[in-house]
Amino acid sequence: MIRCDGRLELTALPGLPLLGPGDDLPALIALALERAAIELCDGDVIVVASKAVSRVEGRFVDLASVAVSSRAQTIAIETGKDPRLVELILGEAQAISRTGPNALVVRHKRGFVTGDAGIDCSNAEPRGTPGGEWALLLPEAPDASAERIREALAKRTGAAIGVVISDSFGRPFRIGTVGAAIGVAGLPALWDRRGELDLHGRPLQRTITALADQIAAAADLVAGQAAEGRAAIHVRGLTFPVGAHTAAELHRPPEQDLYA
Repeated sequence: MIRCDGRLELTALPGLPLLGPGDDLPALIALALERAAIELCDGDVIVVASKAVSRVEGRFVDLASVAVSSRAQTIAIETGKDPRLVELILGEAQAISRTGPNALVVRHKRGFVTGDAGIDCSNAEPRGTPGGEWALLLPEAPDASAERIREALAKRTGAAIGVVISDSFGRPFRIGTVGAAIGVAGLPALWDRRGELDLHGRPLQRTITALADQIAAAADLVAGQAAEGRAAIHVRGLTFPVGAHTAAELHRPPEQDLYA
């Protein structure tokens, strides 16, 4: 049974450094929890920005090193995007969903649909390498990355926790981005409430909540998007059955997707 008793506490974990390849991210999160005087308990969730995971995993690309194909050049002309960025997007995508002025929406090879395959050029420079033009790809296997963090923190503390790796997603019919889960470990990605009763005693028939996305969106309010440097958020106030789950549970199959 998943439950929230009407109160969530979200805390940005302090003191995380600018991360780089090979850094022990779980150990750094554990130190940040100590600085915040937080002892992990069953049901806690740690939300980690995808960019932090990507930096630790060395997902940097020097745009000067990218060889541009004729296909990428054509799409770059259509969209007005840097052809080197387009080439990277194509390399991370299963298929193109939509194109438009300064827009290239794709189905990522991990199954979710997002703009630019989640590739970011802000705060993308490797540590100790100022200048140049850099891009940062999403983690290669976000669910596996989330599980490594969860397992390491669970071994340190004995707590049954969940981990969400979040990224900022745009939406086709809304302006602005929201936090979304691209990696999940330990907690259900979905909260199926069908069969529960509403206020009038009628059973719910269609209510399935994207629990991991909701957690990611809430954490996004605390993490920020610019120079805040808040890469990990502690969430308390949920009760959920700990188990083996992945963000793939959130993906609508392509044959059911009316827009992609």
